[in-house]
Amino acid sequence: MKRSGIAILLSLVLLFSLTSMAGAAIDGQQGRDNPDPGRERKIVIFNAAVGEADQDKIINGAGGQKIKHLPLINATAVKLNPSAEKALKNQPGVLRIDPDIVVFAQVKPVAPAPPKQDVPWGVDRIDADKVWEDNKGSGVKVAVIDTGIDLDHPDLAANIKGGVNTINPARSADDDNGHGTHVAGIIAGLNNTVGVVGVAPEASLYAVKVLSKSGSGLLSDVIEGLQWCVDNGIQVANMSLGTSTDVKSFHDAIAVASNHMVLVAAAGNSGPGDNTVEYPAKYEGVIAVSATSSNDVITTWSSRGPQVELAAPGAAIYSTYKGGKYATLSGTSMASPHVAGTVALIISSGVTDIGAIRAELQSTADNLGNSGWDYLYGYGLVDAEEAASGI
Repeated sequence: MKRSGIAILLSLVLLFSLTSMAGAAIDGQQGRDNPDPGRERKIVIFNAAVGEADQDKIINGAGGQKIKHLPLINATAVKLNPSAEKALKNQPGVLRIDPDIVVFAQVKPVAPAPPKQDVPWGVDRIDADKVWEDNKGSGVKVAVIDTGIDLDHPDLAANIKGGVNTINPARSADDDNGHGTHVAGIIAGLNNTVGVVGVAPEASLYAVKVLSKSGSGLLSDVIEGLQWCVDNGIQVANMSLGTSTDVKSFHDAIAVASNHMVLVAAAGNSGPGDNTVEYPAKYEGVIAVSATSSNDVITTWSSRGPQVELAAPGAAIYSTYKGGKYATLSGTSMASPHVAGTVALIISSGVTDIGAIRAELQSTADNLGNSGWDYLYGYGLVDAEEAASGI
């Protein structure tokens, strides 16, 4: 890919921006959070010496109700009334109590799907197709931490190798929203002459459903999803979600998970203000991705700031959608999977060290703004061909 030198901005989004809604209720599957207005969901973090059995005893003794254990950060999601929370704070072994924030998606209407196209403009723009003769990301394990994936989609099913529903483990990780399926198609849509083709068309997809039908999610479900990724040897995890709230439990979970896999996240759709990158993209262990348009200009709505590491196509991206369909969506949600797919290609080329992968992405990115790094594009537009082939 030839290097160009542009900067500025563009328009339109669909990032699942996890944003705190104090006291808000979430829909259907997640309505389990607070039927009793006297109790609130919290995350109780214990010191390392307190195991799960002892955590249960402490919680029960204080009058709390356990929801799920979160071993990634040695914590438990619970329901507490004020007196139970006060009692727990005074218990030996309890480090702190964090809010289990309610989060939701900032969703824009789905635009009508354009005619069939084999290689969407974003995949073409980062030159992923120039790698496929020798490398299609075969077998690399990529998790889509999102609303799930359409498990029967004809352009994805052959690449879907597993998954989990942390909202309701008794249900499948099938996508009832569409966002996760769209993200999955950008990463690994099949190269099968129909619909679309993804950046790494032979990568193994894992659906990690942490967001509900409306795009709502709870932090504890996201943390459990990260734990599942660690336990199942995931190599790349895409998080097209975010929150403006910095919760230490989230930071701690990311810190652990980033030692096991490459984490890629949407920077957010909170532009054009400065320093608007959202969490988890804002955390050090995550590759934060801003969004560009087809003319290599950052979108007006894309978040920007000192944490941006790379830019990628994010405006009017055609990809797979729930119900076996296709749709055109925009957002840093769409930019992030272009980078996640590129990581899969890099790993498939033989580079597996997390630090080396990030260094390769940075050194091969196409500069778009000021010379070197800048807060709009980071190190530049991701270049799959150069990053995965050492050109």
